[in-house]
Amino acid sequence: MYRVRAATPADYAEWRPLWDGYNAFYGRLNATALPEEITQATWARFFDPNEPVFALVAECDGRLAGLVHYLFHRGTIQLKPTCYLQDLFTLPEERGRGVGRSLIEAVYGEAAAVGSKRVYWHTHEGNVAGRMLYDKVAQDSGFVVYVKGL
Repeated sequence: MYRVRAATPADYAEWRPLWDGYNAFYGRLNATALPEEITQATWARFFDPNEPVFALVAECDGRLAGLVHYLFHRGTIQLKPTCYLQDLFTLPEERGRGVGRSLIEAVYGEAAAVGSKRVYWHTHEGNVAGRMLYDKVAQDSGFVVYVKGL
């Protein structure tokens, strides 16, 4: 139903509304929108072989229905890289149809391919619809995230 593949530079026009929708979901819009410089740098990183940041998209009927961004980083409790699933977004009309699960499972495959033993992500406690899916495909670690802006 959905074809999950690596994003290409030609996907920008369809990726951008998904990215904007993701950011709006988390309150980053209008006066609080991310600076354009961040969006452009993020997009460029996906295609820079020196960057450990990647983008997959889900395609259905010739159009993009979702995106997932992930990165690899070192850690102190294992030798192989850890995979952090940073951004996941699907078109509202595609939710509940398997696109989110397909994107998450694709990240699992990419992580396993590089020897990673762990994929993790954060979401807002109020993301009820997302958490219904996440509870089916992963375990809630019970950790609380603290943030300090600098």
